[in-house]
Amino acid sequence: MAAVIKVHALKKHFIMHNQGGIQLPVFSDVDFEVMAGETLILHGESGVGKTSLLRMLYGNYKPSSGHILVRHGNDYIDLATATPRTILALRRKIIRYVSQFLRVIPRVTTLDIVKDPLLARGLDDVTATTKAKDLLMRLNLSERLWDLAPATFSGGEQQRVNIARSFVDPAPIFLLDEPTASLDAKNRDVVVDLIQEARSNGAAIIGIFHDEKVRDRVATRRLDLTSYKKAA
Repeated sequence: MAAVIKVHALKKHFIMHNQGGIQLPVFSDVDFEVMAGETLILHGESGVGKTSLLRMLYGNYKPSSGHILVRHGNDYIDLATATPRTILALRRKIIRYVSQFLRVIPRVTTLDIVKDPLLARGLDDVTATTKAKDLLMRLNLSERLWDLAPATFSGGEQQRVNIARSFVDPAPIFLLDEPTASLDAKNRDVVVDLIQEARSNGAAIIGIFHDEKVRDRVATRRLDLTSYKKAA
């Protein structure tokens, strides 16, 4: 079975332009592969580069060197050299990303935010609306909030909108940055179920989970970035 993601000799440092161009190393020589149906947990102390690595896998950060190969059909696309247009296409079709914070256009309703990926893929509005409502209901987000913009929601409510938007349209790759951090036990269980279902359906999942119980429930493998931090 071919890997869905291949990371080879990946290195990242940040240049501090306001401090005389000092280079701040993050990690170096990171190597791993993730297969369909795996959940790889990024592990290590705070500051080791877990979130930076996820952002590189999503194309938000450019590697200092190395390769991030994402399978697209029978070929691989290297995010390290891909054009912005190609990265956007991969995000629409291949990669879902749940960040720690919900970033949306002001005044767009919760329901429109969640169903937007389905509409972008060509589903009709009735089907997209039904799927979005079903997932919001499963995540216990009150129906009275569906027609409101989520800017004033609580952190847990916003995070459930964030999760619904990513999981409403299944994809081969999910990148999860603390998806359950602001959720109560009931909704953490729902998210764990969504992750397990995605994995059972063949998704490759890479995530950061500080909640040890959640981490143990979803992990099939772990990658400790600490050793790569020391080599940076």
